[in-house]
Amino acid sequence: MYTILSNERICDGIYLMTVEGQFQEARMGQFFMMRAWQDAPILSRPISIFNIEKDSIQFLYKIAGEGTRLLAKLHKGDSIQLEGPLGNGFPHVKGRVALIGGGIGIAPLLYTAKQLDKPDIYLGFQDQSYLTDAFKPYTDKLVVQIGGSVLDALDLSSYEYAFVCGPLGMMKEAARMAEGQDTKVYVSFEKRMACGIGACYVCTVMNKNGNRKVCTDGPVFLAEEVQWHAELSL
Repeated sequence: MYTILSNERICDGIYLMTVEGQFQEARMGQFFMMRAWQDAPILSRPISIFNIEKDSIQFLYKIAGEGTRLLAKLHKGDSIQLEGPLGNGFPHVKGRVALIGGGIGIAPLLYTAKQLDKPDIYLGFQDQSYLTDAFKPYTDKLVVQIGGSVLDALDLSSYEYAFVCGPLGMMKEAARMAEGQDTKVYVSFEKRMACGIGACYVCTVMNKNGNRKVCTDGPVFLAEEVQWHAELSL
Protein backbone atom coordinates (compact mmCIF):
# COMPACT_ATOMS: atom_id res chain seq x y z
CA MET A 1 0.00 0.00 0.00
CA TYR A 2 1.09 3.55 -0.74
CA THR A 3 0.13 6.92 0.74
CA ILE A 4 -1.64 9.64 -1.22
CA LEU A 5 0.05 13.04 -0.98
CA SER A 6 -2.70 14.89 -2.85
CA ASN A 7 -5.71 14.24 -5.07
CA GLU A 8 -6.54 17.51 -6.77
CA ARG A 9 -9.56 18.31 -8.92
CA ILE A 10 -8.10 19.99 -12.01
CA CYS A 11 -11.36 20.78 -13.75
CA ASP A 12 -14.76 19.17 -14.23
CA GLY A 13 -14.25 15.40 -14.00
CA ILE A 14 -10.44 15.56 -14.21
CA TYR A 15 -8.18 14.75 -11.24
CA LEU A 16 -4.45 14.65 -10.56
CA MET A 17 -3.32 12.23 -7.86
CA THR A 18 0.16 12.30 -6.33
CA VAL A 19 1.34 9.18 -4.47
CA GLU A 20 4.41 8.90 -2.27
CA GLY A 21 7.14 6.44 -3.25
CA GLN A 22 10.07 5.79 -5.56
CA PHE A 23 9.13 4.67 -9.05
CA GLN A 24 12.17 5.48 -11.17
CA GLU A 25 12.10 2.02 -12.77
CA ALA A 26 8.92 2.92 -14.67
CA ARG A 27 9.20 3.67 -18.39
CA MET A 28 7.34 6.22 -20.49
CA GLY A 29 3.93 5.03 -21.59
CA GLN A 30 3.53 2.38 -18.89
CA PHE A 31 0.63 2.22 -16.43
CA PHE A 32 -0.35 0.98 -12.97
CA MET A 33 -3.37 -0.99 -11.79
CA MET A 34 -4.92 1.04 -8.97
CA ARG A 35 -7.52 0.29 -6.31
CA ALA A 36 -8.56 1.74 -2.97
CA TRP A 37 -11.51 -0.51 -2.14
CA GLN A 38 -11.98 -4.03 -0.79
CA ASP A 39 -14.87 -5.61 -2.68
CA ALA A 40 -16.82 -3.71 -5.32
CA PRO A 41 -16.01 -2.84 -7.99
CA ILE A 42 -14.24 -6.12 -8.59
CA LEU A 43 -11.64 -4.79 -11.01
CA SER A 44 -8.73 -2.46 -10.34
CA ARG A 45 -8.36 0.49 -12.69
CA PRO A 46 -5.49 0.91 -15.20
CA ILE A 47 -4.14 4.46 -15.06
CA SER A 48 -1.24 5.85 -17.12
CA ILE A 49 1.80 7.43 -15.53
CA PHE A 50 1.54 11.21 -15.85
CA ASN A 51 4.78 12.13 -14.10
CA ILE A 52 7.46 10.79 -11.78
CA GLU A 53 9.60 12.78 -9.38
CA LYS A 54 12.26 11.59 -6.95
CA ASP A 55 9.84 10.54 -4.21
CA SER A 56 6.44 10.49 -5.89
CA ILE A 57 4.38 9.47 -8.89
CA GLN A 58 1.42 11.27 -10.45
CA PHE A 59 -1.67 9.94 -12.20
CA LEU A 60 -3.97 12.11 -14.30
CA TYR A 61 -7.41 10.54 -14.68
CA LYS A 62 -10.97 11.25 -15.72
CA ILE A 63 -14.07 10.12 -13.87
CA ALA A 64 -15.59 7.56 -16.23
CA GLY A 65 -17.24 5.00 -13.95
CA GLU A 66 -17.55 3.71 -10.42
CA GLY A 67 -13.84 2.95 -9.96
CA THR A 68 -12.62 6.40 -10.95
CA ARG A 69 -15.43 8.00 -8.91
CA LEU A 70 -14.05 6.18 -5.86
CA LEU A 71 -10.51 7.32 -6.70
CA ALA A 72 -11.72 10.93 -6.88
CA LYS A 73 -13.06 10.70 -3.31
CA LEU A 74 -9.63 9.91 -1.84
CA HIS A 75 -7.71 12.48 0.20
CA LYS A 76 -4.22 13.23 1.44
CA GLY A 77 -3.09 10.50 3.83
CA ASP A 78 -5.39 7.81 2.42
CA SER A 79 -3.89 4.51 1.28
CA ILE A 80 -3.97 3.14 -2.24
CA GLN A 81 -2.85 -0.12 -3.79
CA LEU A 82 -0.61 0.15 -6.86
CA GLU A 83 0.46 -2.76 -9.05
CA GLY A 84 3.07 -1.99 -11.67
CA PRO A 85 4.63 -0.56 -13.67
CA LEU A 86 2.95 -2.67 -16.34
CA GLY A 87 2.89 -2.90 -20.12
CA ASN A 88 5.18 -1.91 -22.95
CA GLY A 89 5.36 1.84 -23.40
CA PHE A 90 6.70 4.17 -26.05
CA PRO A 91 10.06 3.28 -27.62
CA HIS A 92 13.16 5.36 -26.98
CA VAL A 93 13.87 6.98 -30.34
CA LYS A 94 16.10 9.68 -31.76
CA GLY A 95 15.05 12.16 -34.36
CA ARG A 96 12.12 14.53 -34.80
CA VAL A 97 9.29 13.44 -32.54
CA ALA A 98 5.75 14.79 -32.18
CA LEU A 99 3.71 14.00 -29.07
CA ILE A 100 -0.02 14.29 -29.78
CA GLY A 101 -2.65 14.09 -27.06
CA GLY A 102 -6.41 14.44 -27.21
CA GLY A 103 -8.29 15.21 -23.99
CA ILE A 104 -7.37 12.82 -21.18
CA GLY A 105 -5.04 11.27 -23.76
CA ILE A 106 -2.45 13.80 -22.61
CA ALA A 107 -2.00 11.62 -19.49
CA PRO A 108 0.98 9.50 -20.63
CA LEU A 109 2.71 12.30 -22.54
CA LEU A 110 4.30 14.46 -19.84
CA TYR A 111 6.57 11.73 -18.49
CA THR A 112 7.24 10.73 -22.10
CA ALA A 113 8.28 14.27 -22.99
CA LYS A 114 10.74 14.29 -20.09
CA GLN A 115 12.50 11.21 -21.50
CA LEU A 116 12.94 12.60 -25.02
CA ASP A 117 15.00 15.41 -26.48
CA LYS A 118 12.64 18.39 -26.75
CA PRO A 119 9.81 16.81 -28.79
CA ASP A 120 7.16 19.03 -30.35
CA ILE A 121 3.93 18.69 -28.38
CA TYR A 122 0.36 19.05 -29.66
CA LEU A 123 -2.49 18.94 -27.12
CA GLY A 124 -6.14 19.11 -28.12
CA PHE A 125 -9.20 19.59 -25.91
CA GLN A 126 -12.91 19.67 -26.58
CA ASP A 127 -13.95 22.43 -24.15
CA GLN A 128 -11.10 23.60 -21.92
CA SER A 129 -7.39 22.91 -21.59
CA TYR A 130 -5.66 21.76 -18.42
CA LEU A 131 -2.10 21.23 -17.17
CA THR A 132 -0.58 22.47 -20.41
CA ASP A 133 1.99 24.61 -18.55
CA ALA A 134 3.52 21.42 -17.14
CA PHE A 135 4.75 20.54 -20.64
CA LYS A 136 6.52 23.83 -21.38
CA PRO A 137 9.93 23.00 -19.80
CA TYR A 138 10.30 19.93 -22.04
CA THR A 139 9.60 21.35 -25.48
CA ASP A 140 10.42 24.26 -27.75
CA LYS A 141 7.05 23.94 -29.48
CA LEU A 142 3.77 23.52 -27.63
CA VAL A 143 0.52 23.78 -29.56
CA VAL A 144 -2.73 23.81 -27.59
CA GLN A 145 -6.02 23.64 -29.45
CA ILE A 146 -9.53 23.83 -28.01
CA GLY A 147 -12.22 22.49 -30.30
CA GLY A 148 -11.74 20.77 -33.63
CA SER A 149 -8.91 18.34 -34.20
CA VAL A 150 -5.39 19.04 -33.03
CA LEU A 151 -4.16 16.94 -35.95
CA ASP A 152 -5.07 19.88 -38.21
CA ALA A 153 -2.29 21.87 -36.56
CA LEU A 154 0.64 19.74 -37.71
CA ASP A 155 2.35 18.35 -40.76
CA LEU A 156 2.89 14.75 -39.73
CA SER A 157 5.31 14.13 -42.59
CA SER A 158 7.83 16.52 -41.04
CA TYR A 159 8.41 14.11 -38.15
CA GLU A 160 10.20 10.79 -38.02
CA TYR A 161 8.01 9.59 -35.14
CA ALA A 162 4.65 10.50 -33.67
CA PHE A 163 3.38 9.25 -30.31
CA VAL A 164 -0.39 9.60 -30.11
CA CYS A 165 -2.90 9.07 -27.31
CA GLY A 166 -6.55 10.08 -27.41
CA PRO A 167 -9.90 9.02 -28.84
CA LEU A 168 -9.90 6.07 -31.23
CA GLY A 169 -11.02 8.24 -34.11
CA MET A 170 -8.13 10.63 -33.59
CA MET A 171 -5.58 7.82 -33.43
CA LYS A 172 -7.02 6.23 -36.56
CA GLU A 173 -6.80 9.56 -38.38
CA ALA A 174 -3.13 9.90 -37.36
CA ALA A 175 -2.52 6.44 -38.82
CA ARG A 176 -4.24 7.48 -42.06
CA MET A 177 -2.20 10.69 -42.29
CA ALA A 178 1.01 8.67 -42.04
CA GLU A 179 0.14 6.39 -44.96
CA GLY A 180 2.73 6.74 -47.69
CA GLN A 181 4.98 8.75 -45.36
CA ASP A 182 8.15 7.73 -43.55
CA THR A 183 6.69 8.77 -40.20
CA LYS A 184 6.33 5.96 -37.68
CA VAL A 185 3.16 6.49 -35.63
CA TYR A 186 2.77 4.82 -32.24
CA VAL A 187 -0.63 4.87 -30.54
CA SER A 188 -1.41 4.30 -26.87
CA PHE A 189 -4.66 2.46 -26.16
CA GLU A 190 -6.90 2.69 -23.11
CA LYS A 191 -9.15 -0.30 -22.45
CA ARG A 192 -10.88 -1.98 -19.54
CA MET A 193 -8.74 -4.64 -17.90
CA ALA A 194 -9.34 -7.38 -15.37
CA CYS A 195 -5.86 -8.59 -14.47
CA GLY A 196 -3.30 -6.27 -16.08
CA ILE A 197 -0.90 -9.19 -16.64
CA GLY A 198 -2.26 -10.84 -19.80
CA ALA A 199 -4.24 -13.69 -18.27
CA CYS A 200 -7.83 -12.67 -19.07
CA TYR A 201 -7.84 -11.32 -22.67
CA VAL A 202 -10.34 -8.60 -21.72
CA CYS A 203 -8.22 -5.84 -23.29
CA THR A 204 -7.67 -7.34 -26.74
CA VAL A 205 -6.74 -5.10 -29.68
CA MET A 206 -7.31 -6.32 -33.23
CA ASN A 207 -3.93 -6.46 -34.95
CA LYS A 208 -2.87 -7.40 -38.47
CA ASN A 209 -0.59 -10.05 -36.99
CA GLY A 210 -3.24 -11.48 -34.65
CA ASN A 211 -4.96 -10.20 -31.56
CA ARG A 212 -2.81 -8.37 -29.01
CA LYS A 213 -3.40 -7.50 -25.37
CA VAL A 214 -3.20 -3.88 -24.23
CA CYS A 215 -1.87 -4.85 -20.80
CA THR A 216 1.16 -6.86 -21.89
CA ASP A 217 1.72 -6.32 -25.64
CA GLY A 218 0.74 -2.65 -25.31
CA PRO A 219 -0.63 -0.25 -24.40
CA VAL A 220 1.52 1.18 -27.20
CA PHE A 221 1.26 -0.25 -30.72
CA LEU A 222 2.44 0.73 -34.17
CA ALA A 223 -0.56 2.42 -35.73
CA GLU A 224 -0.03 0.67 -39.06
CA GLU A 225 -0.49 -2.74 -37.39
CA VAL A 226 -3.89 -1.98 -35.82
CA GLN A 227 -7.09 -3.18 -37.51
CA TRP A 228 -8.85 0.15 -37.10
CA HIS A 229 -12.13 -0.86 -38.74
CA ALA A 230 -12.49 -3.68 -36.20
CA GLU A 231 -11.63 -1.46 -33.21
CA LEU A 232 -14.07 1.28 -34.18
CA SER A 233 -16.89 -1.21 -34.69
CA LEU A 234 -16.68 -2.60 -31.14
